[in-house]
Amino acid sequence: MNWRLNVCFISFFFMFMLGLFCFSLGVYFCLYNICYFIDWEVLVLNSSGVIMSFLFDWMSLLFMGFVFFISSMVVFYSEGYMESDINLARFVLLVLLFVLSMMLLIISPNMISILLGWDGLGLVSYLLVIYYQNFKSYSAGMLTVLSNRLGDVAFLISIAWMLNFGSWNYIFYLEMFGTSLEVKFISFLVIFAAMTKSAQIPFSSWLPAAMAAPTPVSALVHSSTLVTAGVYLMIRFNSLILSVDFGKYLLFFGGVTMFMSGLGANFEFDLKKIIALSTLSQLGLMMSVLSMGFSNLAFFHLLTHALFKALLFMCAGVIIHNLGDFQDIRYMGGLICYLPLTCASFCVSNLALCGMPFLAGFYSKDLILEISSFTDLNFMSFIFYFVSTGLTASYTFRLIFFVVGDNKMLSSNCLGDENWFMLKGMLGMVFMAVMGGSFLSWVIFPCPMMICLPFGLKTLAFSVTLLGFGLGLLFSYFVFDKNVIGLHYLSIFFFAGSMWYMPYISTQGVVSPSLASGSSLVKSFDQGWCEFFGGQGFYSFLRGMSGFNQLIQFNLISVYLSCFFMFIFIIMLIF
Repeated sequence: MNWRLNVCFISFFFMFMLGLFCFSLGVYFCLYNICYFIDWEVLVLNSSGVIMSFLFDWMSLLFMGFVFFISSMVVFYSEGYMESDINLARFVLLVLLFVLSMMLLIISPNMISILLGWDGLGLVSYLLVIYYQNFKSYSAGMLTVLSNRLGDVAFLISIAWMLNFGSWNYIFYLEMFGTSLEVKFISFLVIFAAMTKSAQIPFSSWLPAAMAAPTPVSALVHSSTLVTAGVYLMIRFNSLILSVDFGKYLLFFGGVTMFMSGLGANFEFDLKKIIALSTLSQLGLMMSVLSMGFSNLAFFHLLTHALFKALLFMCAGVIIHNLGDFQDIRYMGGLICYLPLTCASFCVSNLALCGMPFLAGFYSKDLILEISSFTDLNFMSFIFYFVSTGLTASYTFRLIFFVVGDNKMLSSNCLGDENWFMLKGMLGMVFMAVMGGSFLSWVIFPCPMMICLPFGLKTLAFSVTLLGFGLGLLFSYFVFDKNVIGLHYLSIFFFAGSMWYMPYISTQGVVSPSLASGSSLVKSFDQGWCEFFGGQGFYSFLRGMSGFNQLIQFNLISVYLSCFFMFIFIIMLIF
């Protein structure tokens, strides 16, 4: 037990101190508008140099600080969550590799070194998703890695296309080129890669499937590493993307993703999948904000979302751990009596997700909604924003009602107690989920934005949130009604709850036609014509000829008579 504690504690201490250093440096760089671009000549061979470039500005340093801080809390939390795992050192090493890949992606202004971090995230995420070695984990891991490979291919093509420019340092090209065809093509490829990594429609099905990973990994993936890599890349490429007018398409896909995931979470009963769908909703919000050109605001929401989402997954992990690995919220209820500190943290993170005043999510989410009211959005995008906000409040209240509320579900037996290691990791995140939003708003926006709106639009976000709470209460009581509404409208409920059939299209939709066509090809070609004209046909022909040869050699009078008449017939035909 001692060495296990040392592995976790050393990793926690190292990453916590690095996070504190990067965060302090990022605040200093932000206040004084400092930026360092470093070229490190790694190797020179026959006048050919291998040079690594690093970009240190306030954005990269703040993001690094947050990733290190959240990772340190997750590693400390893992000591309690993974206590029965005999391979804890291997798990911590995979988490450290995950964080290292993310660091390489954050500080690289070069497409090649970004690809190292980008592919590192994909590879290590696959290893972490299949960490629990069962069939479900293997299927989820393959879906995750193959979905991300689509974006990797787009990234590789963009690298090949950038050979025309003479350098892979994309930071040089953001302000140089106009709306040429090459720039449009590269922008399209970068958007495509970012959409696959951040699970936007139609690549959304891998994100809930990745919940097969251990919960500490989910806390890391959904807060600040894998799914945020696409958003961070888009923040860096934002000026290039806006210059070629791809924003309206990104706005549409982000809005549809936000609406679809918010709607699906209201019909889901798996605790981790509900939180995963909430992550998907927030990623859609960030993408749509980026499409309007507010990259700093999207980055602000990215950081605040990382704080409360990591806390939300940690609380979910404690609940699942103490309920004997049950994830169905219908097996929960009244947990406030058994896990008071966990439930309190769970409610804080959920309210921050809804944008309750003066929690972390409020400062970014409320600002986003007010700016969306202030800009010239079309009516459909406006509906997507505010209806999705109401749906977020709806599934959040439904989740609190099922998990924390004093209602007795199918079972509410608590099998354990709150682990002290897990509680320490969670309490550090609670402090940041409460205080982090206000502090970041002072740092990133030192001059407050003055947004003048009519009273109806100014209070619309809060009104929609309250309406969502009522809708969530209504959805919760539907389960106990003797005339269950979902049974009367089963096809509609199944369509909304299955992410608009996307998981089936991504799995059975891809696998079934391929297997069916492969089976028919095998039967008709490999086991059919090829056999007829190949091995079996040649064998039958030789067997027939051998039988005929043996028949001739039997010295039968009928054979000689047949040959005589055939000879006479051929002579008559000739003459």
